[in-house]
Amino acid sequence: MGRLFVITLEGSVYSCNHCHTHLALLDDIISKSFHCRHGKAYLFDKVQVFLYMNGSNYLFSFLMHSSVNITVGEKEERMMMTGLHTVVDIFCVGCGSIVGWKYESAHEKTQKYKEGKFILERFKVLGPDGSNYLVNHDAMVSGSDADNA
Repeated sequence: MGRLFVITLEGSVYSCNHCHTHLALLDDIISKSFHCRHGKAYLFDKVQVFLYMNGSNYLFSFLMHSSVNITVGEKEERMMMTGLHTVVDIFCVGCGSIVGWKYESAHEKTQKYKEGKFILERFKVLGPDGSNYLVNHDAMVSGSDADNA
């Protein structure tokens, strides 16, 4: 697969629940009021994304990094609580676990603010204090999206 580069963040970080790879900084959360099928989800802005192309890893960087050590999946249309969105799933580069998704485009005018932003599903990451988020199976919903975002 080529050489894997993992970035270690300094400060309070969210990390992969399975392999503890750093994913995002606590200070870079835009909103904690999002929800997914399994409970809470957090919205992040600018990120670094690893892409695997022709046997090599390429790092695409943006200013003011907030989420790191992820790869992206294929674009797909997904119906969420707030309407139809084009999204890509995001995966931890350390273990390949899906940790959330990225909004590529929103079809509703009121949802355009989400475009280019990333969601980390809280039950799939460890909190800055190393805590797990427990899934409430009674609170599961059929779609995933923001609640009062």
